[in-house]
Formats: sequence, C-alpha cells, structure tokens
Amino acid sequence: MLKVIAACGSGMGSSMMMKMKLEKVFKSLGIQASVTHTNAGEAKSTASQYHMIVCSDVLKDMFASAAESGIEIVPLKNILDEKEITEKLKTIDFDLLQKRFNI
Repeated sequence: MLKVIAACGSGMGSSMMMKMKLEKVFKSLGIQASVTHTNAGEAKSTASQYHMIVCSDVLKDMFASAAESGIEIVPLKNILDEKEITEKLKTIDFDLLQKRFNI
C-alpha cells in the first residue's frame, strides 16, 4: 500500500484537514493509500518511511533530499483544494511509483 504523509508548516490542524482531503481523492481515484499527517519538520526527518509527501508549495524545498531518493513530492498552492489535489495526483505514474518502492 502506498504510504503518504501530509505535511503543514507548524501546526497539526491544516495537515489533518489535508489528510482527510487526500483520503477522499485517493478513494475517488481508486488508489489504496495510507495517509498520515504531521508538521514539516517531522515529515522531513521521517521522509524515508514514506513513498509520497504532500505539502504546501512553499515547503517543497525542505524535501529536496527526499525527492532525490525517489520519494514523490506533491506541492500544492491550496492545500485544501480537492480539484488541485486531484489534478496533481492524476499526473503521477502510480505504476512506476509502486515499482520504484516495490509496493
């Protein structure tokens, strides 16, 4: 199963709302994913445990080393916009992602 973390800047509230939106979108796309949430600092330190990190566009640079290791980084302009989340997720080759991590 795809392991995803939703990361917000400092608190836990917006990442929790993002997690709920992500779960809804993954379900609508027929993708099985386990989604957790945390702040950006914690997400950065635990990035290697996940296949995908979803965060605000302004936080994406924090995850450059994770991206270099093959973790999919999904930056969002509006972290609660289901349409944007759906559009971004539709651009990802999930078959390739699953092969990369042997899921």
